Parts: sequence; structure tokens; C-alpha cells
Amino acid sequence: MSILNVDYMLGLFPILVSYLPLTLGMAAAGMVMALMLSCCLAVIRVLRLPILNGLTKLFISFFRGTPLLVQLFLFYYGFPKLIADMAGVSVTILGHTTILPMWLEDATEISAITAAIIGLTLHFSAYMAESIRAAIVGVDRSQTEAALSIGMTNGQLMRRIVLPQATRIAVPTLMNYFIDMIKATSLAFALGVTELMGATQKEAASSFNYFEAFITAAVLYWAVVELLAWVQRRLESRLNEAYRR
Repeated sequence: MSILNVDYMLGLFPILVSYLPLTLGMAAAGMVMALMLSCCLAVIRVLRLPILNGLTKLFISFFRGTPLLVQLFLFYYGFPKLIADMAGVSVTILGHTTILPMWLEDATEISAITAAIIGLTLHFSAYMAESIRAAIVGVDRSQTEAALSIGMTNGQLMRRIVLPQATRIAVPTLMNYFIDMIKATSLAFALGVTELMGATQKEAASSFNYFEAFITAAVLYWAVVELLAWVQRRLESRLNEAYRR
């Protein structure tokens, strides 16, 4: 009696590989947008801008303090329904009463993939903002004072002194977040997105070879993560070249 259906796994492998572009595409889109948003949030935190700093703290606290799956459900099922229900409702703001337009009812339709990318973006940007802020603050303050003493502007200081060093500090953590984001795309299956995890579930349910199907999916995720870990090591080595004796 064969414990493992190897032939089934070999046949399933190319099927699951065909869903990798969607999985990696969702993670890449989420990572790019999360990186841009987290940089803005980090700058606000470092400069401690009035009002915005408080709102940023609230944003980070919420998205770090609630499960990603709950956030995905909110973006796909919760907020669109809330906004649609507000269409045609009369609201009073600062003593001025207005009726919200009816087109809000149709403007809230959102695809599951879009909702998943938005959820991944906001969730991981909260974590990445704190890492980027720590990287910026981690640059030796004496260097910034020395740069300002020789007449550098704040722009030159950030471009030539702070950002290159902050990037070297932040890259390992940001790469780890990207790896976590790839694995987190599997939660998009809960919204109906047929990515790698969704395809695995469907194939397993149709063949009843659950163990073989999920082992194949695990191997694929593992291979992708190992490839990214190799890229991370190469990138870190490249960034550290200037600091080797």
C-alpha cells in the first residue's frame, strides 16, 4: 500500500505553479503600496507633525492590533455595505445639512482581489512604518549634526547621509515582511480569490488527496521563500560592502 500518491503530486505541481503569478502579483502590488504608505507614516512619526502624528499612531495601533483576516472581511464585506447604505442619507456637518449622493450605492463595488491587496497594504504598512522609523532614528545623530554644521540642507542630509544608512538597516526587516505578505495572500481564499491556496483547496476537495495537495502547496511556498531569502542575502551583502574593512 502506497502512503503517498507521488503521481498525483507530480501532476498537481504544474497546475499549482500556474497560480503563482496571481499570488506573487498580489504580494508585489501590496508591498509596493505598503512601502510608499509606510514611508509617509514613518516621516510623520519622526517629524511628529501635529494632528497627523496622532492619527498615524491610531492607524498603526488599529492595524497591528487586529487580525488580518478581520481586516480583509471589513474591506470586502463591511465598508462597501456601510457606504452603500449611506447613499441618499441626510447628514449634518458643522451645521450644514446635505444628502449623500445615490451613486455611492454603485460606487462601492469592489473585487475580491482589490480588497485583498488593500487589506495587505494597510496591514503591513503599519508594521513597516515602525521599522522604517526605527531605521531612520537609528542613524547616528552626530552624523546629522556634522552634516548640518558644514552647510548641508535637510534635503541633502536625508539624501546623502540618512537614507542610504537607513535603507541598509531596514532592508532585512522589509524583506521579511515581503515574505510574510506572500504567505498572507493565502487568506485571500476566504474572500473567494483562487490563488495558490484556493487552487490547492479546490484540487484537494475534488480528489480527496488532501495530504498530497497541501504538501505540494507547502513545497511551492517553501521554494519561493528560499529564493527570496537568497536574494535577501545577496542584497544585504551588497549594501554592507562599504562597511567592510
